[in-house]
This record gives sequence, C-alpha cells and structure tokens, in this order.
Amino acid sequence: MPAGRPNTKRDFDGNPPSPGSQSALRQRNQQRVVGVLTGGPQTQAELARQTGLSTATVSNIVKAMVDAGLATTAPTTSSGRRALSVILNDNGSLAAGIDIGRRHVRVVLAGLNYQVMQDEAITLPLGHCAEEGLDAAEQLLDRLLLKAGVTRSSVLGAGVGIPGPIDRRTGTVVQGAILPEWVGINILTTFGERLGFPVFIDNDANLGALAQVTWGPHGSVENLMFLKVGSGIGAGLILGGSVYYGHVGITGELGHSTIVEHGLVCRCGNRGCLETVASTSTMVDLLSRRADGPISVDDLLDLVLAGDTAALRVIDDAGLALGKAVANVANLINPELVVIGGPLTSLGNILLEPIRRGLQRHAVPVVGESTTVLMSALGDRTEALGGAAVVLSQPHLHNV
Repeated sequence: MPAGRPNTKRDFDGNPPSPGSQSALRQRNQQRVVGVLTGGPQTQAELARQTGLSTATVSNIVKAMVDAGLATTAPTTSSGRRALSVILNDNGSLAAGIDIGRRHVRVVLAGLNYQVMQDEAITLPLGHCAEEGLDAAEQLLDRLLLKAGVTRSSVLGAGVGIPGPIDRRTGTVVQGAILPEWVGINILTTFGERLGFPVFIDNDANLGALAQVTWGPHGSVENLMFLKVGSGIGAGLILGGSVYYGHVGITGELGHSTIVEHGLVCRCGNRGCLETVASTSTMVDLLSRRADGPISVDDLLDLVLAGDTAALRVIDDAGLALGKAVANVANLINPELVVIGGPLTSLGNILLEPIRRGLQRHAVPVVGESTTVLMSALGDRTEALGGAAVVLSQPHLHNV
C-alpha cells in the first residue's frame, strides 16, 4: 500500500478538513505510517526513517492511532536499545466498497490492513430503479460476508459510488446522473437504515481518484485527476492531497463541458458536451450504423484491437476531444498526473496517444509537457476500492 493516502471526509476529531489544512496533512501522514505498518511491526524510529517524518510527528500519529484502536505498542529492543514496537491492529473489522453503475453492481470487502478480502460484480438491468440497485447491492454484500465467514456486525461502514453528481449537503443524487431513476434518492438514509452501519455516498469518479492514491502506485501524488470514460464522463480531483468537493460537492462534471459549440443535444440539455463526442455510448452508436445491428462496448474493443479503420478513427476523435477537455482542467489546476479509467483501459496507448495529443495542443506548453497521462491499473474494481478507502479513512469508526 503506497504512502500518502489523502483524507476524504474527517480528521481524528470528526471535523471536515480543507485541502492543505493541518488536519488533512495529519491524515495523510497517518496513512503513510499505516502504509509502512502493513508490512509488519516497526519501531517508531523505523517508521520515521521509512516515512521521512520527524520522530515527534510519528510519536503523535502513533498515539492517536492507539487511542483510536488502530494500533497497539509493545516494548522491544533495537540496536541494543529500548524501543517501542508499533503493531497495526486487525480485529476482523471490514470496510465495504460498493460501486453501482448503469448495468452492474460491484462489492469489495477490505480489512483494516487494506487487504482486499472479497470482490465480486453482478449484472443489473439497464434502467434499473434505486430500489433494484440497492437490493442487489445488499444481497451481494451479504453473500460476500458469508464467504468471508463474518457478519454485518464486523462491517465498519460502506462507501457507495454512483455515476452522477451528489449534493453533499443532503447525500442526494441530483439532476445529471447517468441513472436518472435515482435522482432525488437519499442513499445515506435509505441504504444506511437498511444495512445498520454508516454509509458514505459519493460520485464514482471521486472514488476512482481516491482509489488511485490508496491502492494504485500514485500515493505520493498531491495533485491528480482521475477521468472515467464510460457511458458518462466524469472526473475526480485530488488537490493538495485531498479529494476536492467544491461548494456543494458537484465537481468534476467534465462530461458536460462544451467541446463542439453547435453539436448534438446532450442529456443535460446543452449542446456539444464532451459526452456527445467521447462517451462509449457515442462511440458504439457511431459504429453501430455500419453494422447489422447494435454493437456493445466489448465489440468496440475487439474492433479497435483488430485494427478496424473506422473504430480506430472513432477512438482517435474521442481521444482528441478528451485531451482538449483535460487541457482545460490542467490549465486551471496543473495536476501532476491524469489517470484514465473506465471500460476502455485495455486499449492502452491506442487511446492514450490521442488524449496526450489533445492535451499538448490545448494546454499551456509547460503544463502539457509536465502532466503525465496514464491508464488506471486497478481495473473494474477501481470505484469500489475507493468506496472502501472512504470507510478506512474514518478513524472514529475503528473503535465503534
């Protein structure tokens, strides 16, 4: 587990930290310490050496972790001297991450040591209502708990990702979601009451960004953009080491930025949005026109990887549009890294190259040159992993 996990919601006192605040910094430092401890017990001096933190900072973090039930300490010797060994607790508690999409629900279960214990996805019918989606998520969660040999009482909480904007003041899905049947649903209350443990709701792209710096190789990155390209297009932002939520939580709606001034009408009501040019739905529709019938995203991938000329052109056009949109964000926030996620990640450089060209063409030169664009290495479980990370980053839950 890499160092530098960002804070998502609360510090040790339960207060929401702002990016770059002392509480956010403290949370990131704690995650660096946890990252080292997952490899086994360490003395405080060893923790200081491996994390680069001062001994005083490590001592304060260890004390807070012990108070929260995250760790225990025991006397030991190091180089012939008395020392204090720090041990990461694993009391059997689990965090659940739940990713609900247009056609699927995925659940992962992770322990306090950030090891994934269970992971499974099932298919949902297109256009499913919130009740159907939550029923399926609950049933899958219970099945995985049974496989893990634990009960719901072992679950600290669940982080739930939805492909659409969430009003963080109320926890309600708002207009613009890929799941229009879910608009107005308050998952915090409807699902939390049903499960009997804390539930955290977030946009799936935000959870994807969190997953990159929690389970991906990017833990030390302070400024990252995760771009999920699927039926919809959304971005999650890590700024100053923390997930950025803005005023009410409606951030990263990159799919609804205008790319073609007089383009097609988007589901949001505007014209020429990025989603009308570069979503997988648009790509599939374009290629279905020359086929005997509708094709799937898997068919699209097969055509591209087989070198089909039309499919390659569709991907190239979409990539350039995505790169242009990324450039507009990069000019504003200057991220170190842009990670591409969603069902097209297996295309690798076939998609990355036009995105990079679009970025270079439309970004300020020094921004374009210094921004790295990569594919996510976490696969289909990215957003569910982010949901589990939200729960694991809540120290106050660990001693409930």
